[in-house]
Amino acid sequence: MKRILTGDRVTNDSFHLGNYVGSLANRVKLQDEYETFILVADLHTLTTHFDKTSDLEKNIRGLMLGYLSVGLDPKKVTFCLQSGITGTTELAYILSTLTQRSVLERQPALKEKLDQGSQDTVGLYYYPILQAADILLPKASLVPVGKDQKAHIEFARDIAIKFNKLYGEVFPIPEPLIGEVPTLVGTDGQNKMSKSLNNAIFLTDSADEVEKKVMSMYTDPNRIHADDPGKVEGNPVFIYLDAFGTEDDKRQIATYKDQYTKGQVGDIEVKKYLVKVLNTFLEPIRKRRAEFEKQPELVEKILKEGTEKARAEAQKTLAEVKKAMKIDYFI
Repeated sequence: MKRILTGDRVTNDSFHLGNYVGSLANRVKLQDEYETFILVADLHTLTTHFDKTSDLEKNIRGLMLGYLSVGLDPKKVTFCLQSGITGTTELAYILSTLTQRSVLERQPALKEKLDQGSQDTVGLYYYPILQAADILLPKASLVPVGKDQKAHIEFARDIAIKFNKLYGEVFPIPEPLIGEVPTLVGTDGQNKMSKSLNNAIFLTDSADEVEKKVMSMYTDPNRIHADDPGKVEGNPVFIYLDAFGTEDDKRQIATYKDQYTKGQVGDIEVKKYLVKVLNTFLEPIRKRRAEFEKQPELVEKILKEGTEKARAEAQKTLAEVKKAMKIDYFI
């Protein structure tokens, strides 16, 4: 079975509906098809949040609860904490000796991060090297990414090829596992769903919180009265209905779309139906999260055992690396 590696930086303690559509749902599917490693990337968090380390422990727990609540199964998935994998930074240093500075200066994400206000630190430049070490240590063959993120693993491929050419075949060459990663518009109808933009519905939101957010959602700005014809395309309410409605909901959703374009149904009625759809979707997630919240020792054990497994894999790979490079003098 091929091995994949994916993960998240620890900048928040909860996931929203956009995260579910964009990555979590796909991970739940992939866990049945591949040996899956999910990295809780606390070291990567330091590149932009080095002054907020007091939040890390809470955020790590929150992400783990989020993973488990959506149905990621610790019997199928290895959850691992990046800072607990001995060898990550050591391999990253070795890879840095094979990396030209100009390559790092050209990385597409660097300018974006600097434009967003990130400080111009060595760690920010070093990010691709550390990411390559994350991928190569467990010898992941596949890295799930959207089409727009394919460039993010090109460096890992290039450095693996360069290492193998210099020292022998140690690393599999990681391939992108391309998926159509959809972007879910926020409740404001203007931007991608994001916690920082205050336009997100979270997997942890209560039924009342969901209702409050949905009832204040942006719809069609040109529709003044309930009997005015409205636009379905690009309307966040209908985008969410299509994304989270079940097979049983499809007929009613189609009816609402037809009525909406003809001015035969009001926004309030459609929004109330969306509240029902979202709460039906979220309820099993809430229940699973509540069960795991009652067992903090179990959640900690899952992450600890997964990290130990990843650490053992990393040490095997690092030993192979040193042997290939002939720097294993006294090992």
